[in-house]
Amino acid sequence: MKKKPQILLVHGGMTFKSDKDYVHHLKTKKVSTVQKPYWEADLEKKLGKKFEIIRPRMPLSDNAKYRDWKILFERHVPLLRKNFILIGSSLGGTFLAKYLSEHKLPKKAVSVFLVCAPFDGDLPTEDLVGGFKLKSDLSLLEKNCKNLHVLFSKDDDVVPASHAEKYRRKLEEKAHIVVYKSKGGHFTVPTFPEILKMIQSDAKK
Repeated sequence: MKKKPQILLVHGGMTFKSDKDYVHHLKTKKVSTVQKPYWEADLEKKLGKKFEIIRPRMPLSDNAKYRDWKILFERHVPLLRKNFILIGSSLGGTFLAKYLSEHKLPKKAVSVFLVCAPFDGDLPTEDLVGGFKLKSDLSLLEKNCKNLHVLFSKDDDVVPASHAEKYRRKLEEKAHIVVYKSKGGHFTVPTFPEILKMIQSDAKK
């Protein structure tokens, strides 16, 4: 039986400069009993029959450390077969951008998607620390994949759309950079049809 192409999705997270800031976040963040539909779950629902969806739970997502995420990600790398796609959402996108710009994968990814991924610490409400700082040369990121998609939204109140231009200045013209008019703020939309189409298109090539 032919094995399905794979999609590995790295979720978002938060980083804090100090333990005091982290504890303050825990005491003040909004909580709710209502679970809102999210595009990552919809992606799994829509593509689950044709793709093997891998969604590792990255360590301490609310107080993330790059070192820890790197360890878990590298345990999944040997499980990736010939045709695989990597998607990183928010901090997960920054993680992929950093890891793939510093380490050559054993096999080239069909596509890499960086969705609302902070480029640096210039954020209105959060810090980008914990080892996630990108190096200046991102050329290896592009060499690690056949297709690179960098996606932002103009109404994002967590990661400004201006970060799209920061990525553009570091990447070659073949990188596909899109800034949408609205994706519910920080891509908090229940569905994301555009990424579904891009995934399916890249997988056919």
